[in-house]
Amino acid sequence: MPRRCLANVYLHYVFDLWVQAWRQKRAHGEVIGVRFADDIVVGFNRQADAEQFRAELTERMKKFHLELHPEKTRLLEFGPHAIDQRQWRGEGKPKTFNFLGFTHICVKKRSNGRFTVLRQTIRKRLQTKLNEVKAELQRRMHEPIPELGKWLQAVVRGHNRYYGVPMNRPALWLFRFQVGWLWQRALSRRSQNGHVLWDRMRRLINRWLPMPVICHPYPLRRLGAIT
Repeated sequence: MPRRCLANVYLHYVFDLWVQAWRQKRAHGEVIGVRFADDIVVGFNRQADAEQFRAELTERMKKFHLELHPEKTRLLEFGPHAIDQRQWRGEGKPKTFNFLGFTHICVKKRSNGRFTVLRQTIRKRLQTKLNEVKAELQRRMHEPIPELGKWLQAVVRGHNRYYGVPMNRPALWLFRFQVGWLWQRALSRRSQNGHVLWDRMRRLINRWLPMPVICHPYPLRRLGAIT
């Protein structure tokens, strides 16, 4: 059975059912938990709840011979009031955290000054994917351009579908540009005199690589919530 399936089955009992009971019996404020396989984020509106939860979760994990990753497990101030409170205390901007391929950042909208969560593609994830594309282009260097174009089209389209969230458009543009640049380098290496000029490359990029698209609405719109 795949690792993530095992994590889902095991942690459903170890974490999911336990946190539901903890929320009802131990918490003094609101508690929101999100888990995907063994990646977990839990939000609290009371610091005391967060500290108590972390201590008791550590003990819960020990009972099943598990442990929280020491470098990835941390408490941080995040949310609608974090920006103003940290500024008032002279502590700088709220810290960020990574989850499911995105860096989550506290920001205020320029349009109305209201709080929102900025989700940006994790730089390391972006570079890892580009390295994979580069290696595959080298392997498929001599395939016909239409075949390469169709493959790269699927790569960019899949990237857009996952990372196409509000306010992440610059990262989508960067990925598309870098894929086009890697493609140009691969085509130029087919022969000693095979350098592809950018005028031609732009036409290939515009023909085959999809434009950045925001595929996912804001969570409140997706859930039909009204604020």
